[in-house]
Amino acid sequence: MSVLRPDLALIARNIVPGSRVLDIGCGDGTLLAALRDARDCDARGMELDPLKVADCVARGLSVIQGDADADLALYPDGSVDYAVLSETLQTMQHPARALDELLRIGRRAFVSFPNFAFWRVRLSLLWHGRMPVTQLLPVTWYETPNIHHLTIADFRDLVTARGITVEQAWFLAGNALVGGTAANWRAEHAVFLLRR
Repeated sequence: MSVLRPDLALIARNIVPGSRVLDIGCGDGTLLAALRDARDCDARGMELDPLKVADCVARGLSVIQGDADADLALYPDGSVDYAVLSETLQTMQHPARALDELLRIGRRAFVSFPNFAFWRVRLSLLWHGRMPVTQLLPVTWYETPNIHHLTIADFRDLVTARGITVEQAWFLAGNALVGGTAANWRAEHAVFLLRR
């Protein structure tokens, strides 16, 4: 499998080979290519940026241009085994609606996001009084696509309120997995596997 971002590598390892996958906000198609080539998946994507869509299509990936806030409703119920939303939930206008759509379209959903309660983010806010710029959050507050600054605790509350089951969760600090104990403080990034 090609080199993947740590959250994408976790997702790829946990998708059953031969599955049907929809990657929403697929970016440059790195996960799609890995799933197609190493896991023999029917991997398709949706991406807002037309240049990224063109690059994906030029690489032989099945990607359409679409706005996940509006266009997920076009997909039929149960059309894929897994719907994937990696580092996209916090950029969406309606995250709760997006989760419902993911689990309507897919039997299961992977969701990954940066944890804004990570200790270094908290320390940076405390010490400097400004939104931090980190490896995972590499741009200033006025350039970021992030419009919802969620934490692991916030996400857990949302899925509970929506009646969504967490099958599995992974927490990352850099490239390393950290345990679930105090993950809201210790983890820079979270990956959840969800189902209804």
